Amino acid sequence: MMRRRLLAAGLTVALAGCGATGTRPRSTTSGGFRPENLAKADLDWVIEVHHRELFAGLRRLSEKLYRRNPREWRKAGLASAEWAIARLWQERGDWRFEELGGRTDAAALAAAFDEGYTGDRVLALVVGLASMVQNAFENKTEFFAADDLDPQKLYDSARNVEILAWRLANRRDGRGAPLLLSNETGPVPNLSFEREFGRMIGSLDLLAVVLAAKQQRVINKVIQNVGTALFLPVSGMPR
Repeated sequence: MMRRRLLAAGLTVALAGCGATGTRPRSTTSGGFRPENLAKADLDWVIEVHHRELFAGLRRLSEKLYRRNPREWRKAGLASAEWAIARLWQERGDWRFEELGGRTDAAALAAAFDEGYTGDRVLALVVGLASMVQNAFENKTEFFAADDLDPQKLYDSARNVEILAWRLANRRDGRGAPLLLSNETGPVPNLSFEREFGRMIGSLDLLAVVLAAKQQRVINKVIQNVGTALFLPVSGMPR
């Protein structure tokens, strides 16, 4: 117990630099005492911070992708990248969009990199990634001592982010052009996409290791070539 509390406290300190505003868990922003918070362990607060920071990173990623790829939001007949971003995040919930045929998780991610897909690739990518992360967190935004997340789902999500990052940098259409523009090379390189993915992978992997230790579980670690690997489905019952 002491070791777990020290580890949780250390993680909290490590995350303290995420920003000066909006860094407290959502459940503490009401300004008053909530009896249910008595059921929270230190690790529950840490999980909530990770969850919030992951989704903040996903929103930044959607903004970067739409600004780098204006052709994608134009496919839906929208007026600007801002409109596309607002639509994506205002309609979040179960992450099912009609134009994606209801696809989420690994299926939506695969569509984003399917050369034959004619829809909004940014929408497919963000919906796939966001729904996958939310599935890994069992579709919860608050966590209590009785809640046990599946560390395998968190680990698999981190591997999917690695696959996604590789495809984003390397997948080309029949003319040799990137399916989606991301990092820029040149005299002034822009590696902001790489940094976003690195944060997500580190956060998911860290939670997977901590929760596996807490639950005394062994994570089934997948060894695969990231260039040929398929996205791992994260939805469904814990394994």
